[in-house]
Amino acid sequence: MNWIAIGTLSDIPRRGARCVDTPEGKIAVFRTADDQVYAIDDHCPHKGGPLSQGIVHGTAVTCPLHNWVISLETGKALGADDGAVRTIPVRIEGELLFIALEALASRAA
Repeated sequence: MNWIAIGTLSDIPRRGARCVDTPEGKIAVFRTADDQVYAIDDHCPHKGGPLSQGIVHGTAVTCPLHNWVISLETGKALGADDGAVRTIPVRIEGELLFIALEALASRAA
């Protein structure tokens, strides 16, 4: 798998997110309170809200537009809501963060 460097763990505040622009759209990269890192598409499956601006709690994010809760692990909407966003594999090497380039290309095709 080809990995692309996207920054460092310290670039993302705990319980926060940063965006990475790719040819296939924006990817939101999240850091949980216990330093787990997840990457998903930066748009809610409901109305396209910017998930990177949502509230991170545990391993989920709440969309800032209509309060849909999205699992950072699976990309699926939680609770009674139905929908999903794509997840992108993340690798951490020391302080450096990488995302899987193939995951972006294969999902865009």
